[in-house]
Amino acid sequence: MADKKPKAGAGEYGARQIQVLEGLDPVRKRPGMYIGSTGPTGLHHLIWEVVDNSVDEAMAGYGKEIITTLNDDGTVSVEDHGRGIPVDPHPQFKVSALELVLTKLHAGGKFGGGGYKVSGGLHGVGVSVVNALSSYVRAEVKRDGKLWQQEYKFGKPQGKVRDVGKSRGTGTTITFKPDETIFETVDFDLDTILDHLRQHAYLTKGVKFVIVDAREKSRTSGYAFYFEGGVASFVRHINHGKAPKHPNVFYVSKHDDAADMDVEVAMQYTDEYHESVFCFANNITNPEGGSHLVGFRAALTRELNNYARGKGFLKEKDANLTGDDVREGLTTVISVKIKDPQFEGQTKAKLGNPEARTAVEAIFGEALKVFLEEHPRDAEAIIGKCVLAAQARAAARAARETVLRKGALDGLTLPGKLSDCSSKDPSISELYLVEGDSAGGSAKQGRNRENQAILPLRGKILNVERARLDKMLANNEIKSLVIALGTNIGEMFNIDDLRYDRIIIMTDADVDGAHIRTLLLTLFYRHFPELIKQDHIYIAQPPLYRVAVGKEFRYVFTEEEKQSAIDELTGGRGMKGAKSEKGEKGEKADEEAAGESEENPDGAQALVIGGMKVNVQRYKGLGEMNPDQLWETTMNPVTRIMKRVTIEDAEKADETFDILMGEDVSNRKHFIQTHAKTVQNLDI
Repeated sequence: MADKKPKAGAGEYGARQIQVLEGLDPVRKRPGMYIGSTGPTGLHHLIWEVVDNSVDEAMAGYGKEIITTLNDDGTVSVEDHGRGIPVDPHPQFKVSALELVLTKLHAGGKFGGGGYKVSGGLHGVGVSVVNALSSYVRAEVKRDGKLWQQEYKFGKPQGKVRDVGKSRGTGTTITFKPDETIFETVDFDLDTILDHLRQHAYLTKGVKFVIVDAREKSRTSGYAFYFEGGVASFVRHINHGKAPKHPNVFYVSKHDDAADMDVEVAMQYTDEYHESVFCFANNITNPEGGSHLVGFRAALTRELNNYARGKGFLKEKDANLTGDDVREGLTTVISVKIKDPQFEGQTKAKLGNPEARTAVEAIFGEALKVFLEEHPRDAEAIIGKCVLAAQARAAARAARETVLRKGALDGLTLPGKLSDCSSKDPSISELYLVEGDSAGGSAKQGRNRENQAILPLRGKILNVERARLDKMLANNEIKSLVIALGTNIGEMFNIDDLRYDRIIIMTDADVDGAHIRTLLLTLFYRHFPELIKQDHIYIAQPPLYRVAVGKEFRYVFTEEEKQSAIDELTGGRGMKGAKSEKGEKGEKADEEAAGESEENPDGAQALVIGGMKVNVQRYKGLGEMNPDQLWETTMNPVTRIMKRVTIEDAEKADETFDILMGEDVSNRKHFIQTHAKTVQNLDI
């Protein structure tokens, strides 16, 4: 019997099911592949793509000013004074080069055609992606004494490139409006833009970046960044508020002919105990460093040891300074401009060009040798800092060997206060760092013993921002935490020995809880950064209230959620007409609803709304919850809410930790005054 022809349906898979997305359709179909996400990060990436084109023109020597404007109609304009995107017909595609750049992926002057010596940009897809993800785009080009213009809607040209008048000078202006149907939000954050473009200004010395916020017609504000000092100015900015060990910032900027590469390095030592290093290739940040960082570190260790030996700072019996010794308290910015950068991974996190190591090591090493000879006082301060770091490291090594014996790290002598889980599989295990013994007791009773471990922390741990390793390990709370993690610390750190996949900080929702949380985050950021980078650190979110009507209840985390929960459970009656059980109305009832009644110090309140009894329980601490409540609200994987700790901007994070936990009180006071109005859940 002949085979029957299958009916078309969900299970059919033939040639007709193969779709070909042409032009910019792939971008609209899968925007995350091109800009990372459709959240705020992806939204701002649209600006970066357009600005990168203008920066490439500036790096090529055309145009010394880039103007970014946030317009009141929701559009963003980026204007430069470069050569202007060509508008003449392309010999192969027979359309204007401007239209080609705006409608074809991987079309531009950065792919070997001689248009640019070096270029940045994240994926090489550039402004065409911006066009694809915008509901409206207008391109204006000043070139050959004329002003050319073309408009687009949802990536589609609304006509050909046309001559709309005469112009003076040259340049390109791209105006775009993000597509609201694609992005979660189309509200641009001014601070994010300022931080990003300030960094660009440091890395592209001599180019002025202007940012205009014209979203409110009655209050237009403007900002400008311009730095002749290049990355030396960047180092001064990073070290603002820190105490430098030497007044002169080391700086070198030179072209390596053999590698055809520009190398720019700046560094300065401070009295901090950690290293701050920022690497860039063609203005793209490389958070994991790469070959340029390897070259820098090799030259730094070699030249400082040579100088210390030659000047008698190190005697014959003394061991050489190690890499860790010479990097303590060092702030460094390394920037290379390279013709064909090779990155490891799609996110450009690590530079792989071997010639970058050779160029940076040679140029930086020779310049550092000259700097040390020409600035003997700076050299003496630097070597003194490094020798002191070596002595402290020897003391820390002895303390670590005493405290963290091999048996302890193998789990034979875990801290007595640790209630470990029964599972030995790190991939499913969690460690809760709990504030206080009371909350720790509830957490121990309420947890899932199979995979949840509890480590109560008594009081506030040591502020490690201003402490070396030997002093840290003398603190019982930190010592217990390090042993419980199993990874060791310092140069002995090994993330493969981590005993828990998730480390969850669980503190009270008050000022003291926030302080303890900040101290713990400082510890992890400074001494266990890999745990943050690999998504092992979380913050638990205990509720503020429990709102109940009869057998129905809701756990809520803010005052606004509390009102919504009351509305929901009372059928929309809200607080209007609310009475306490004693019959009081109005302001007194509102106070009791917020859990502020002097007659009920435990925070439990009973209201009558529309004849319905509403119980509102205010949790002022984890210790007030019984084990069942703590499990249901904060520890049950099905119902709990947690925040994962990430580092999106290392330079900003470093600066913030230094302000919050450093010695400069004036900086911290200014930070608190600036952000005081944004604080939530502040108990006074």
